[in-house]
Amino acid sequence: MPMPTIIDMHIHTTAGASDSGLDPEDLAEEARQRGLTGVNITEHDRLWDTHKLNDYRQRHAGLFVNNGMEVSTDMGHMIVVGLKQYVPGIRRAEELRKVLDDLGGFMTVAHPFRHWFDPVYFRKQGKEPFTMTPEQAAERMPVFQLVDAIEALNGANTPRENLFALQVAKVLGKPVTGGSDAHSRSGIGFYCTVLEQNVSGPEEFLEELRAGRFHAHHGLLQGKLTYFTEDSLEEAAPGLAT
Repeated sequence: MPMPTIIDMHIHTTAGASDSGLDPEDLAEEARQRGLTGVNITEHDRLWDTHKLNDYRQRHAGLFVNNGMEVSTDMGHMIVVGLKQYVPGIRRAEELRKVLDDLGGFMTVAHPFRHWFDPVYFRKQGKEPFTMTPEQAAERMPVFQLVDAIEALNGANTPRENLFALQVAKVLGKPVTGGSDAHSRSGIGFYCTVLEQNVSGPEEFLEELRAGRFHAHHGLLQGKLTYFTEDSLEEAAPGLAT
């Protein structure tokens, strides 16, 4: 039976994110200690320099390191895999989709419901609080028609926000990812994504993503890696999911 890849799909470091305090060297050390076999580095609207990335990979050869990006778009933040460089125009989600289609890339909407269950968040914008069901959100929010997957476990989200994202993904039949959204050592691996196959390079990684052979997991840091379901977070921390 092939060994899986356990990867944190959403991480920011001081090498590319002004709001992060996570040193790349600390990332590699902590990731291995916590049971991760890979990390998808997702700096805001930028990729790591190729030479820096190659040097980092050589010095941390036991850890799969992917050079991803979190792109800020008109439909929210997108975790993308497969971009070779930042491309003008990709702040429009539809243009980003076209670019990734041409490259054979992969796009996941990040934390799609962050703050959406806080009425104050909407009232500050002069809007009514969010009241849609998962079925309504899946139908009415155009972002879900553009993406390949949905980030259903984000370490900076509330359990309710994460559970709702999972429910929307189930309605749409789309796969889900997990990532810590870590900006410091403390968050690394809090949530993760498990791929069915062991991957050692970016092309293999993309192949597994496009095939949908992955799912969001939690519990790695507690030694109880758990497939994320509507019941699993409640079982792990009673009362948090409500």
